Amino acid sequence: MANDGGNGRHRPKIGLALGAGVARGWAHIGVLRALKRYGIEADIVCGTSVGALVGGVHLAGKLDALEDWVRALTRLKIVGYLDLRLRQGGGLIGGERLLAELRHHLGDVEVEELPIPFVAIATDLVTGHEVWIRNGPLVEAMRASISLPGVFPPVQVDGRWMVDGALVNPVPVSACRALGAQMVIAVNLAADILGKARKPGAAVPTAAGFDLLKLVEEQEPDAKRKSPIGALSRRIFRRDYEGPSLFGVMISSLGIVTDRITRSRLAGEPPDVHITPRLGHIGLSEFDRADDCIREGEAAVERALPDLHDALAVFGNGPREPLRG
Repeated sequence: MANDGGNGRHRPKIGLALGAGVARGWAHIGVLRALKRYGIEADIVCGTSVGALVGGVHLAGKLDALEDWVRALTRLKIVGYLDLRLRQGGGLIGGERLLAELRHHLGDVEVEELPIPFVAIATDLVTGHEVWIRNGPLVEAMRASISLPGVFPPVQVDGRWMVDGALVNPVPVSACRALGAQMVIAVNLAADILGKARKPGAAVPTAAGFDLLKLVEEQEPDAKRKSPIGALSRRIFRRDYEGPSLFGVMISSLGIVTDRITRSRLAGEPPDVHITPRLGHIGLSEFDRADDCIREGEAAVERALPDLHDALAVFGNGPREPLRG
């Protein structure tokens, strides 16, 4: 433990586990902002999927740029980042445009160059093993962790094909503990399952709050005649009034799997402080709702302040003054 300001108390080594959640992951930005406001700095950061993305960008010192970018996202801008590839590859979306944006801001930063230990969780597509990426290019580590099966193509790392880490460890508490964290704060984006009932039309999973194909065709009026927007893409993205689209089924199914795995992993590996943003009413692909997600991330930290205070007192071996922002 590190000494805390020379006042006799000690600060525990804090691990921050940032969970998966697709578009809901923008809440991590609000969580990080609020924790910093209350003087809580992590010594270890482990992230899965979008948690790895936000955590890695944060440690690279580019959180402000990420926040500006996500707050400016609109539905039309989202379409602009979708490099659809329906005829080849292991995913519907190539992801190269998103990667170019990340590389623009992060350059060639290596995981080992980050100021504190960082782990991006991925899944070996062949063995199903959980993989902790702790070195190499930061962008590639994040890319492997966010490779949603069927949506983004798998990524080859050290000769192994990697997909989204949410399939095995959606909230990586275990990785934080393995790296020596004495106190683990977990941010679980899948805790608000009842929030889905608050979203109009929730009985039909769309995966996004808008008709993706309609927006694409508005941007490219003759898209129906062009590749890759054709009969197959219409079948994948268009939702009939009575039921979900194929894409909606894929994303919603991933959400269910992530929720169930999260419950199981956290039951066996509980964090010391559990931060649970209420995001069930936000669709997994509603990337244009960053303002709502960030605000709720901050609110979730506010709700967890009593637990944070108690944990710091216990692991710091003594009483601690109330946290003040």
